[in-house]
Amino acid sequence: MKQNPSLSLVQEIMTEFANLTGLSPAGEVPRRYLWTDAFAVCNFLELYRQTCEEKHKHLALLLVDQVHNVLGRHREDDSRTGWISGLDEQKGKMHPTKGGLRIGKKMNERSPFDRFDERLEWDRDGQYYHYLTKWMHALNRVSRVTGDTIYNTWAMELAKTAHGKFTYVPPSGGRKRMYWKMSIDLSYPLVESMGHHDPLDGFITYTQLQATAAKDSEKSLCPDLNEEITDMADICKGKSWTTDDPLGIGGLLCDAYKVAQIIINENFEQTDLLETLLDSSLPGLESYARTNPLELPADYRLAFRELGLSIGLRAVEKLQGLIEEKPGFFNKKHPLRTRIEILMRYAPLIEKIENFWLEPTSKKTDSWMEHRDINMVMLATSLAPDAYLTL
Repeated sequence: MKQNPSLSLVQEIMTEFANLTGLSPAGEVPRRYLWTDAFAVCNFLELYRQTCEEKHKHLALLLVDQVHNVLGRHREDDSRTGWISGLDEQKGKMHPTKGGLRIGKKMNERSPFDRFDERLEWDRDGQYYHYLTKWMHALNRVSRVTGDTIYNTWAMELAKTAHGKFTYVPPSGGRKRMYWKMSIDLSYPLVESMGHHDPLDGFITYTQLQATAAKDSEKSLCPDLNEEITDMADICKGKSWTTDDPLGIGGLLCDAYKVAQIIINENFEQTDLLETLLDSSLPGLESYARTNPLELPADYRLAFRELGLSIGLRAVEKLQGLIEEKPGFFNKKHPLRTRIEILMRYAPLIEKIENFWLEPTSKKTDSWMEHRDINMVMLATSLAPDAYLTL
């Protein structure tokens, strides 16, 4: 059987990624970065799904172990050692996500006594909530694919820890809020503002993890996230999700497809959330398309942000197919169909974005090379998105 050309490209990209970052062959100092690695795990799972070759599943599991052993521990240039959770070596290995996971930035975190520098903060380590939810999703996907519930348990332990440290009640009282960035040991906030979509990410991801745990024959051993889900639902109330950032728009569209799957598979009652997400994504998408940024030279573009949008549009394609398959949930007069038809007008952007960043000349630019790892894995995800988009 002739192999799908896109799949061959994905295999090439992920083999190169594994080599460049010290995954396989194993490097003495592997280069791990939590956001990138979350997408990479899903990509290896997708290669395994399509080829049935054990080597791809092995790389996914190897990457999970490497992330936990690198980003679940203190940095080499830190005076502290061991698991960032503070657990001893044996317990740390059993619960590698209990202390959260570092971002993986090159510079060490800012101490609570250092002056805040907004530009420099982007290059400093710590913990990002939206990176942690991406990793929760990746662990959940490993659990679903392999049938090993420990990965979802680790995801739920991570959710418990992250929620407890990133959410807070303001001194003046009122509803809970969230910090955007925390210190490596989660003892103090590094950036106090709340990420635009962080509560939404948390609500959907927690719901996903809880649904998986409910199918576990030994679910009594799993953490329970009902309280955290309620918290996130409250933080989400009245929020506007609209954005003109292509990565953010893509995230909303991916979330919409996840919510549709939860509605169908888990009898999720908040069906209005699906319509809200689609409605929130459209104004930003229309604005983005009007400015025509995809005509700019590569040096003026960020591949991973554009690829976030193309992955989101792939999610719209899958959402359209899902609705056609499930007329009992979405009848022919359902208002979602009109929304999806409008969004599908932007589907040609997928090929435009992918083809541009597949061009060898585009990959020689500084804008590609400065973010090469993340650009590679997100290009691979756009080309073969099923494992990332499926719950």
